[in-house]
Amino acid sequence: MLRTLLRRATGSGCPRPDPWRLSATMSYSSKDTKSTVKKAKKGKDKNDPAAAADDAVSDVDAPLFDEKARARRLQADENDPSLDVGPNGRPLFTATPTLSQLTRKDAYSYFKLKMEELNNVLPEGLPLGMVKEFEDAMQSAVLVRQSFLDLRDNFRWIVDPPLHSSTTKGTKVRKQIVLDGPVSCGKSIALSMLVQWARGEGWLVLYVPRGRDWTYGGFFYKNPQTGLWDTPVQAENILKDFLKFNESCLKQLFCQIFDPIPLGEGAGVGWMKDGIDTMAMPDGSTLYDLVDTGIKHTHAAVGVVVRLRKELSLVKDIPVLIAIDQYNSWFTFSEYEEPVTVRSTRPIHAKELATVKAFRSMRHDDMMVGAFSHSTAVGKLRQDLPEVPTDARVNFPRYTLDEAAAVCHYYLRQRLLRREAFTEENWKKIYYLSNGNGAEIRWLVPLMRGDGMQADG
Repeated sequence: MLRTLLRRATGSGCPRPDPWRLSATMSYSSKDTKSTVKKAKKGKDKNDPAAAADDAVSDVDAPLFDEKARARRLQADENDPSLDVGPNGRPLFTATPTLSQLTRKDAYSYFKLKMEELNNVLPEGLPLGMVKEFEDAMQSAVLVRQSFLDLRDNFRWIVDPPLHSSTTKGTKVRKQIVLDGPVSCGKSIALSMLVQWARGEGWLVLYVPRGRDWTYGGFFYKNPQTGLWDTPVQAENILKDFLKFNESCLKQLFCQIFDPIPLGEGAGVGWMKDGIDTMAMPDGSTLYDLVDTGIKHTHAAVGVVVRLRKELSLVKDIPVLIAIDQYNSWFTFSEYEEPVTVRSTRPIHAKELATVKAFRSMRHDDMMVGAFSHSTAVGKLRQDLPEVPTDARVNFPRYTLDEAAAVCHYYLRQRLLRREAFTEENWKKIYYLSNGNGAEIRWLVPLMRGDGMQADG
């Protein structure tokens, strides 16, 4: 174990921890604990004061494996602010009310979110990592990381250059960014927070939380006019998602391209009759009218998505941001295959899909950020990606030691582990064992035990 921790601490590569081995190493079993509590309660007189006291103690420990009991205890904890203490006695939660007002002083603290407001501002859906974090912690709060603040400020400086003060002028500002980094380092959560911040600032944001959805499922066909593959079902879903938060804004922005929209084959209805292959937008149409047309007319869905990308580049009244999660899915093969012979097919690359081709490129002057997702990765992508500036790729780090300290104190506050088991030595072991992997830290902290984690020799 010591050799393993040293390799972790020095950054040497080593395999992902085996959950079964870790469980045995730490000599902790939630199943055994449940059994112990049941045996302790069995045979007690309910009217015995000593038995009632023992039950109260059991109730304190129960939240470790009983969700209802833990939720009950956490609700009671809300009235005890003395528990909201982070590393070195710092406040665990920031009092700053908005993402826009967060500063470096708020780093290493938690920012509380209201689920109703979060679902309103991100109706396209939340990242799975964020959902899992909220479920396990039984609290909708995210860690304020310096890496997120840097990402937010990068785009803030683009829109408001005077904010890029003399003290930060050495920092390069990028209009296009690709967030790369190891698995479970928080890329998707940072991207969703960026979208939330931008929308709070009044920006127009096209947010795609699941870029892979553009590359599989539904009806697809090769458009003879473009030579690309059209996916009208996906195109309709793209437009519906874009409309969820942006409807009122789109009604105030007028179309600036007046060419007819090319029509294709509709999902399940074939081509338009009488050879009609274009659709004109009426004079004075807004971007809302354009999007609504693609939703109502399946033949126009793909053409509208392609046109929308061009229209977004022409919007000057408000800042426009394109945010794509699972962006790496657009540089690999899609689920679709093209028949070549009676017995063989050819995989269709994502770049051959009309919708992906319209949005994938970062060689433009628009603000765009994409995040890689290793859960959807198919092979390793090369460093220099086509249609992506060479300096756009930014490595997003896993938790630092200071961030891990805040995270572990937060999990202690949320009763994911026993207080008597929480020591600096223990949480640092978990940090080095996980190599800063957020998901693994969350999985490991309940395995702490009061007498320390045993070594494996």
